[in-house]
Amino acid sequence: MKGIWKYSHLLPPFSDEAKITLGEGNTPLVKSNRLGKELGLEHLYFKLEQTNPTGSYKDRFAAFAIADLIQKKSPICIATSSGNAGSALAAYAAAAGIKCFLAIVDGAPAGKLMQMRAYGAETLMVKGFGLDTQVTNEVMDGLQALAKGLGIPVHISAYHYSPLAMEGVQTMAFEIAEEIPDFQGHLFPPVGGGGMTLAIIRGFKKWKESHSDFQIPKVHCVQPAGNDTIATALRNGSDKAQPLERCLSAVSGLQVPNVIDGDRLIQECRSTGGTGYPVSDEEVYACQDSLAKMEGIYAEPAGAVALAGLMRAVKNGEVNRQDHVVCIVTGHGFKDPSSVEKIAKKAKDQYFQTAGETFDYIQSQVKK
Repeated sequence: MKGIWKYSHLLPPFSDEAKITLGEGNTPLVKSNRLGKELGLEHLYFKLEQTNPTGSYKDRFAAFAIADLIQKKSPICIATSSGNAGSALAAYAAAAGIKCFLAIVDGAPAGKLMQMRAYGAETLMVKGFGLDTQVTNEVMDGLQALAKGLGIPVHISAYHYSPLAMEGVQTMAFEIAEEIPDFQGHLFPPVGGGGMTLAIIRGFKKWKESHSDFQIPKVHCVQPAGNDTIATALRNGSDKAQPLERCLSAVSGLQVPNVIDGDRLIQECRSTGGTGYPVSDEEVYACQDSLAKMEGIYAEPAGAVALAGLMRAVKNGEVNRQDHVVCIVTGHGFKDPSSVEKIAKKAKDQYFQTAGETFDYIQSQVKK
């Protein structure tokens, strides 16, 4: 089987008819060309999840979610999303001939909304959803009640809501373990509600069951400080994530003020020796800029959060030069064009009257 289904022996069973694929998984793990040297790290890698079919790691989740609906013979998919999960579910639902209804986080980027609609999904934006805890709980509870009456789950990319579909995200860990069998170091993921990171840790532990020599890395929790439900609690020794009344971060995809999978993630991160790193939105945007200009990696802001956490760890002296370090780049820059404008505006527009002036300008810059 292609895509993530090559790991079927490690995953819950599905019929062959349900194993729909668009070629998800098998994403590149590339070694840093420049940032690793600048940070003094010999083995820095980026897991490029934006190369999945719809541009984010959520395709791993969607493949399982839609397979579940196919087996249940459901004609519809009901889900919530801040963007990437919605795009992924919409695409896989389209491939399966399933109608997709998506309750969207307030303020989701236009690029993600257009992608969902292009696949034929109906997008239903709810004021305050994903930003205000009370509104978010009302939407979640209401959708769950609606779906229960239809005999299907609400697909939300979190173990708390969609444990079966989240099993597909574990395949990211299997791929990393295959590519770095002697992994001794750190993994830095961006965290919102905690589901992806929880899946990665569980994937590493499952891999170790059949590969006893594999060393599970320290898996950390990097969160925007404006949505710091888990990171500080983990670092300070607490066993409980802290819900927020309102998310204050502008980083799309990580605006999750509720606990969701936070309590379980704290336990799992701590079991690997990992800790928490809250980072400012400004640090995230700076890292988005650095990934593009120094590594050629075009990421949305959420995809740059991991690097911001790593930079904090290096500054704190919590990473050794010889350690293997993997940063998860979760989504493509095309997902959030408004954030990329901030980077592009730093460059000067150059307009010349003649070709000769253009050549003269290039020569003057080369001489510098």
